[in-house]
Amino acid sequence: MPRSTSPATMHAQAVQREIVERFHLGLAALDAHRWSDAGAEFTRILALGPREPQGSTAAYDLGIAQAQSGQYDDAAHSFEHAIALDPGFLAAMANLIAVDVSRGDLGAARIVANRFVTLAPDSARALYSRGLVALQSGDLGAARDDFSKLLRNDPQYAVAHYDLGIVEARAGSYDDAQREFQAALQLSPNYARARFALGTVLLHQGDRSAARSSFERAAADANDDPALRGLAIEMRNAITAP
Repeated sequence: MPRSTSPATMHAQAVQREIVERFHLGLAALDAHRWSDAGAEFTRILALGPREPQGSTAAYDLGIAQAQSGQYDDAAHSFEHAIALDPGFLAAMANLIAVDVSRGDLGAARIVANRFVTLAPDSARALYSRGLVALQSGDLGAARDDFSKLLRNDPQYAVAHYDLGIVEARAGSYDDAQREFQAALQLSPNYARARFALGTVLLHQGDRSAARSSFERAAADANDDPALRGLAIEMRNAITAP
């Protein structure tokens, strides 16, 4: 029997066709936000034992579906599997950090974040991810270092200015915090969270009139965030109008 038509070869070809077809179905399900259907397809692909890079890709896509479903422990396992298959899989690392933070495992998140920065020391996403983990862990010095380095590389990153402002506010450096929030708002004038944060800093500095105006603008800009809008209105109303 010719090698190309041997049972083993034909079986391998059939398995590969199934893998390719299930990738199409799984990716379509992800695009349609059908997380359960996507998870089933990528789980089946992994059971078929695909070669690289299909194995790490399937594990990564399964992790995405699980994370979107709130299955953070399972998602962490899938992203870890993807990284084990492809140690340089930076997107898997970034998502693993986010999942570890969501499930409250800041220690694990920090380990992955350090590895991420080691592999991509100038990556904005790597520095930002590690800075966020440090901020949530209460390590203000490390968070300040990462956000500051990120902004030296990309001073137009409004979100990093906002997070550096949060660091400074928590450290009690209100003038520095105000500067960072204003920088974020100069880059993104409708950034409601930065506007709200600026209002809290202005209150600490005793500028009640400016704080009230900031909360009022934050409420107007927070149409897509009802919780923030409600809090901004509450803060505005708590300050007596001049």
